[in-house]
Amino acid sequence: MHALTKTSAAVVGVGLGTLAWASLVERHLYTLRRFEVPVLAPGSRPVRLLQVSDLHLIPRQQHRIDWVRGLAALEPDFVLNTGDNCSDLYAVPAVLHAMEPLLDFPGAFVLGSNDYYAPAPKNPLKYVGIGRAHRRGPELNVPTLPVEELVGGFTGGGWTDLDNVRTTLEIKGMPVEFVGVNDPHIEMDDYPSVAGHAASGVATTVGVVHAPYTRVLDAMAADGARLIIAGHTHGGQVCVPGYGALTTNCDLDNARAKGVSRWWPGALGHSDADAPNDAAWLEVSAGLGHNKYNPVRFACRPEATLLTLVPAGAAG
Repeated sequence: MHALTKTSAAVVGVGLGTLAWASLVERHLYTLRRFEVPVLAPGSRPVRLLQVSDLHLIPRQQHRIDWVRGLAALEPDFVLNTGDNCSDLYAVPAVLHAMEPLLDFPGAFVLGSNDYYAPAPKNPLKYVGIGRAHRRGPELNVPTLPVEELVGGFTGGGWTDLDNVRTTLEIKGMPVEFVGVNDPHIEMDDYPSVAGHAASGVATTVGVVHAPYTRVLDAMAADGARLIIAGHTHGGQVCVPGYGALTTNCDLDNARAKGVSRWWPGALGHSDADAPNDAAWLEVSAGLGHNKYNPVRFACRPEATLLTLVPAGAAG
C-alpha cells in the first residue's frame, strides 16, 4: 500500500505539474511558424503571407497584444486574419489596437463564431476528447459582440472582407484570386454564392475559411484553389506528446489539426502520400488564443504563420 500511495502521489504530482505548465506557461509561449508552399504560377515572384488567427483576445492580455503588434517587423506582402478575434464583450478596441501595425500592409479577413458571439463556458474534456464536429447555431443566451465595429475597423484600415466573397487583389504587382466564406462552424458559409472555377491569368487562387469543414475544403479544391488557409482548430489545443491532436472541433481529421498538408475532394481518411498531383495545399493555423474559460495549451504552442508562396516546382 505504501508503494501504491507513492505511485498515486507521483501521478497526481505529474498531473498538477502538467496543468500548471499548460495554464501558466505554454499558453503564453507565442511562436512564428514558417512554411514554403509551391502554389504560384511559373515566373511569379515569391509572396510572403502572414496569417493571424484565433486571437481570442480579452483587453488585459497586453503580452499577446504586444506580440501581435511586433509581427509588423516581418514586413509581409499580405496579411490574412482568419477569425475568432474576440473572447470578451469589450475586446474589439483591443483587437484593433493589436492589429493596427498590420493594417499598414495589404490584407483581408474572414470572421469566426467568436467575432459574432461571446464565448461560453464549456467542459474542456468535452472539447478535447471527442474528435468530431460540434456544429451549432448561434446560442440565444450568449450576448452578441459588436461585429460591425470589428469589420469597420478592418475595412477602414484597408483590408478586404472575404466573407462569402470572390475577388482578385494585387500583391507585389501580381493578381491573386481569393475566395472566402463566412464561418462554417455556425453555418454562415455560402460557398455556392461564390463558386466557380479558379480564374485564369492570376498568380494563384487562395481559399480562406475560419473553420476547415470538409464540405468547404472539398468545394474550394474542386474549383481549383491551389492553397486553402484556415484556423479554428487551435491545433487541438491540448495534445498528446508524440501523438498529436485529439480533436479539430470540426469534421477535419486530427492529423491535419495544424500545419501544411494536401487536400482534394475525398481526402478525408487519406494521407498526403495518396494526394493526386493537382491536390490543393491546406494550411491550418493552431492560432494564438483559446476560449477564456479554458485557458490552457499543452504540446501545442500558440502561433502565427508566415507562408512564403513560390512558383510550383520551386519549393526547396
